[in-house]
Amino acid sequence: MFCDSCGEALQAGQGYCTRCGKQVIGPVTPGSGRVARHTHLLGILWIAYSAISGIGGVVLMIVARTIFGPLGLPSMPGGPPMFIRPLLSAIAIVLLCKAAVGIAAGLGLLQRQDWGRILAIVLGVISLINIPFGTALGIYTLWVLVSPGADQEYQALARSAG
Repeated sequence: MFCDSCGEALQAGQGYCTRCGKQVIGPVTPGSGRVARHTHLLGILWIAYSAISGIGGVVLMIVARTIFGPLGLPSMPGGPPMFIRPLLSAIAIVLLCKAAVGIAAGLGLLQRQDWGRILAIVLGVISLINIPFGTALGIYTLWVLVSPGADQEYQALARSAG
């Protein structure tokens, strides 16, 4: 559990906050602070997942520009349709944008920024359709950041970090 005034971590049986001196109302139970325990890991996972997604976007862009480019397969008789290059390029751009936003969300979570939590929740919902890894990361994100009491605990973490 954390002090609702300054965000300091509280220990079991503690009556007053050691940082700001505010009286602790209610029992402090050990094992509370689930969001604090999982936020660091969640930030690292978002950065790693987004980096892999970004690499996929770069590879797809290279494939679209070289193989399906003006000197590639479409110039050959019976080659693929001309819409393949713009389609692959558009998918690559979407992957690169999602990767950049995912890295920003991971850094926001690691630095315990208020916007990092919101961005991670939005990306968690969007990533639910990316089976299997995006789905797993999306479910884990929602479990950590949207469960009852997670908002207050994350706000306390953000106050203590900044």
